[in-house]
Amino acid sequence: MAQKISKNLAKARALVEPRPYTLIDAVPLLQKAKYAKFDETVDITLRLGVDPRHADQMVRGTVVLPHGLGKTKIVAVIASGEKIKDAEAAGAEFFGGEELVEKIQKEGWTAFDALIATPDMMRSVGRLGKVLGPKGLMPNPKTGTVTNDVASAVKEIKAGKVEFRTDKTALVHVPVGKLSFESQKLIDNAMTVITSVMKAKPSAAKGKYIKGITISSTMGPGVQLDSSVSDLAGKA
Repeated sequence: MAQKISKNLAKARALVEPRPYTLIDAVPLLQKAKYAKFDETVDITLRLGVDPRHADQMVRGTVVLPHGLGKTKIVAVIASGEKIKDAEAAGAEFFGGEELVEKIQKEGWTAFDALIATPDMMRSVGRLGKVLGPKGLMPNPKTGTVTNDVASAVKEIKAGKVEFRTDKTALVHVPVGKLSFESQKLIDNAMTVITSVMKAKPSAAKGKYIKGITISSTMGPGVQLDSSVSDLAGKA
């Protein structure tokens, strides 16, 4: 049985033609189609020509969005000694050592958006895989969340650093801001993400790498983008 969609969504979808758009046309279209009463998040979804079952075809990385995400992430840091003070000075909301590990382990506490750990604490943090893993919060050297430079890591996340990685179906979903942003800021953020994903192409990936790109808002329609990056930005 076909799922019934609301009149608002039907109207919004009717604004979108079944063809590829440039970012410069797609972003204002999304904003025009808005009907939700809250400030929706805008996401980019890339369909990649990789097989995520093979480790050498996983696509993963981080990127700092030039205009941020429209909200400041809550950051926790697990460190020792002076690094705890560095975390506090850099603006982390939560910081500590073994007591923070215990709180997460015993209480299942995850009242943060990102977790940074220093390498010397990873033996303890490793025990938290069952709590942190399913939420995508486990610190990882590849994403810059296992580091001795705690201050820089906190500041980058606060500035709008986002992580991207392929899921089991070879899709990459990345937030690029809020629908209330100026169009150009969303375009800049989206292009930054797309360019970063392109640069992260694994050498083992064969054939067409980017098979499709869609931009959408939380409640709005998906808009198909031109997957040829030279055409993507239009006249931006």
